[in-house]
Amino acid sequence: MIIYYFMLIVGALLVIGAVFTFFAMYVDKEYSLLNVGKILGSFVIGAFLLAATLPSLKYVVLKEYDVVSGKCVVEISSGRSSLADFNMLDTDELFTFNDIPALDAYGKSIPYYCKMTVTKDHMFEIGYKIYDVKTRKLILTSP
Repeated sequence: MIIYYFMLIVGALLVIGAVFTFFAMYVDKEYSLLNVGKILGSFVIGAFLLAATLPSLKYVVLKEYDVVSGKCVVEISSGRSSLADFNMLDTDELFTFNDIPALDAYGKSIPYYCKMTVTKDHMFEIGYKIYDVKTRKLILTSP
């Protein structure tokens, strides 16, 4: 959820900053090509971030979440990042979380039973629960 709020705040600040900066340029009547390019770039990036986050705002504020459950495999991203990808085998959806769950084994050959809590539009991940695939005993929950 931190990523969602970060994207929302940065998008709003970029759009508001671009509008105020353009208004200040309009009052001073100083339109350099470089400044107009910077303002348009920040406005477009901010509008893109808002377009990605605002449709899910209703679900986040009202806490209307959907639970996707089924068999899944947990894969750890290679490199320095600490991302864990949850590939839901039943629904063929991919969810990414910032923390790596402390499991005994990872990879495509080790299936688990997972319950992913996501927004109703399935755009942003909220949390997860990992169960043993045979006994359905809870192994781990997200922090």
